[in-house]
Amino acid sequence: MRDTDTVARFGGDEFVVLVEEFQKISNLAILATKLSKAICSPIFIDNQEMYVTTSIGISVAPDDATHSDQLIQFADTAMYRAKDLGRNNFQFFTSDMNARSQERLHLETSLRKALNRNELVVYYQPQFDLNTQQIVGSEALIRWQHPERGLVPPNDFIPLAEETGLIDQIGQWVLEQACKQNKIWQLNGFTELTIAVNLSARQFLNKNLSNDVFNTLAGAGLAPQYLELELTESLLMYDVESSIKLMNTLSSKGISLAIDDFGTGYSSLSYLHRFPIDKLKIDRSFVRPIGASNDTIIARTIIALAQEMQLKIIAEGIETEEQLYFLRQSNCHTGQGYLFSRPIPAQEFTALLQKQKKLSEL
Repeated sequence: MRDTDTVARFGGDEFVVLVEEFQKISNLAILATKLSKAICSPIFIDNQEMYVTTSIGISVAPDDATHSDQLIQFADTAMYRAKDLGRNNFQFFTSDMNARSQERLHLETSLRKALNRNELVVYYQPQFDLNTQQIVGSEALIRWQHPERGLVPPNDFIPLAEETGLIDQIGQWVLEQACKQNKIWQLNGFTELTIAVNLSARQFLNKNLSNDVFNTLAGAGLAPQYLELELTESLLMYDVESSIKLMNTLSSKGISLAIDDFGTGYSSLSYLHRFPIDKLKIDRSFVRPIGASNDTIIARTIIALAQEMQLKIIAEGIETEEQLYFLRQSNCHTGQGYLFSRPIPAQEFTALLQKQKKLSEL
């Protein structure tokens, strides 16, 4: 930076750069590129080479604003846009970002109130035995019944919940609701049902996770073997040794562990045998080509790997009879998808179980 510029630490990992008397807007783009390159230079700590990336937002006076607080706010908005676009880049503030920022702020405020207002609901997608086509379990999926927007899909609010830290509270609430509901189904005669719950990265990194899970099971009166926790590959690879320790703690109590979206992350197969997992989940992106383009090599490989490691296998996103036939012939154990059922509220799931029971009694 020049002697006339100002650099200040603004927050934990946020900095503000004040550039005065620049000739052209393009000079700011050049400066942002130089800053990114400088920050990306390798850092050596205890002989370990590390890299830090940065996302930069730029606002300009007087074009964007004339008040300092507003200039910083707009630069912050542009920075979040840079993060949305994959991080490690820079973005100039634009007026449409402001509208998007206001929308995001409104959504965040509404989300903070959603739990207290009972606007969040859990839907359940049935999981079927692919040979008998009988329901053997379900996956708990969060939905937001917004009073104005209607049903808000998870992709529209889960990233925001993770960013704001609300995911801890929401994730724990989903776990509690799912365990309680599964216990209700068991008390109504559906004794062998399992319930699968996704864990977010923040939940998994919580030091109290194992105690939270055990206390939740005890509170619901649900035996540990009927709970399955789904973890992503990238989450497990964040800190392999700590992941293995936590997974062993959970597994030792009888809780099942599954790797969700297997094959979509960047994990090393050399670690796979060290994880105390019970199941691999084939991502829908590998199921979708079956029948359409007849691209089955990845699905076949995952199934073969699971069989070799004596793991259970479940496929998600089954939508066609061709996909069902292929998976069945390949000895895939269970599956879920729109061919069988969409995610549905607990009452509809109960009706589905009762209908299945009546048909089996005929």
